Amino acid sequence: MPPTEGETIGDFEAVLCDGETFRSATLSDVLGSRGGIVVSTGFAFSAIAQNWWKRFVRAGWNEFEDVPVLGVSRDGPYAQNEFLRWLDQPGFRFFADVNGVVSESLDLLADRSHMAGVSTPWRSAFVLGPDRTVTYAFVADDWISPLPREEIEAAVAEL
Repeated sequence: MPPTEGETIGDFEAVLCDGETFRSATLSDVLGSRGGIVVSTGFAFSAIAQNWWKRFVRAGWNEFEDVPVLGVSRDGPYAQNEFLRWLDQPGFRFFADVNGVVSESLDLLADRSHMAGVSTPWRSAFVLGPDRTVTYAFVADDWISPLPREEIEAAVAEL
């Protein structure tokens, strides 16, 4: 079962992309002093990812003070960095979850019947405190619904 409010997310490690470079990092390495937001959108450049992340840009999510916005995607670091350059928001970073280890640790992986042998994470967002405790959790029950942006922003304001 995916993490819920009050639970602590394990300190996963994956390749972190910033639009130019990539390096291995743990979640606790990249959380801000107030915490962070972890958003899973499946694959970079998917219609869902493009829609959601452009909405985050327009909403000013890159301006949260000491609360980084961290994507998780099944793409490799080169695709992740290209996506981040496309967004043109240097404050956003993405974990490259090529083998699904991060998504599996969050219990988000689901087999996709129309994508032979491929599993993708459910679209989700977790607002975390600096100790990785979940203060807000959203996991979509379908593949296309938008994130409850206003609820996430309210949770960030309370960090």
